[in-house]
Amino acid sequence: MNNKIKSLLTTAFILSFVNPAKALEVNISPVAPQQGDTISVTITTDDPDSIPTLNLNQKTYPVLPIDNGYRAFVPTSPLDTPGKLTIQVTGDGTTKNLGVWLKKRSFPVQRIWLSGKASRPATQLELNRVGEFKKLVTPEKYWNGTFVRPNAARVSSVFGVRRYYNGVFANNYYHKGVDYAGSAGSTVVAPAAGKVRLVGKEAQGFHVHGNTVGIDHGQGVLSIFLHLQSINVQEGDFVKPGQKIGTVGNTGASTGPHLHWGLYVNGVAVDPVPWRFGEIK
Repeated sequence: MNNKIKSLLTTAFILSFVNPAKALEVNISPVAPQQGDTISVTITTDDPDSIPTLNLNQKTYPVLPIDNGYRAFVPTSPLDTPGKLTIQVTGDGTTKNLGVWLKKRSFPVQRIWLSGKASRPATQLELNRVGEFKKLVTPEKYWNGTFVRPNAARVSSVFGVRRYYNGVFANNYYHKGVDYAGSAGSTVVAPAAGKVRLVGKEAQGFHVHGNTVGIDHGQGVLSIFLHLQSINVQEGDFVKPGQKIGTVGNTGASTGPHLHWGLYVNGVAVDPVPWRFGEIK
């Protein structure tokens, strides 16, 4: 072997340590999600200038920076078909296809009868305001740790319930939150830090939602509170976990005093329970 070849091999050997191959690492939690779970996908790359992408079923999900990498949330709902999900992550010049099995979950069925004021259709005003709120994806992350219970009363209706309204089954509907059977006037608190981005009142046209507060927890995670009696915050306020935001009421399409807490992730209503009992960083 002549000196020129030796020199080239030595240079290549040194460069292999100076410029190691790019490494894309992806972790998914929970590893065995069920309908209604939020799938958290954490991504680390060797190239700080390259933001990875995540796709599922031809839909692209926001990938946002967190400590030591990136993270994307993939929301699931009771309307999703159980079975294999193929999450595609691209970064560092490579693509990984990760198979995740979404487990089937049983949801109760309820029969609800609405009459009088509670049976009024939604106004275009509330549909527009709530629709705009649900689209928010703020780059900043405001929450830290597990979410707290927004009301001390017992749970009267769990997430994902399928319903008959006035005898008619709602095919593409599921209960998009958790209901607490709080007495009228009992305290409602923020479950996590965030900015108040929506305040709506029944008197202004929120006929279905009633008096409403929407909190942006950042990075596509949003809380909405319905049927309130009173509201103690204004749009633009920053709230801390446990801070009073209003009181339980019976406004809007409600059959009695209660609090509805809905949690939305990237525009999809997910089960809030894992956010309370299993920390999602």
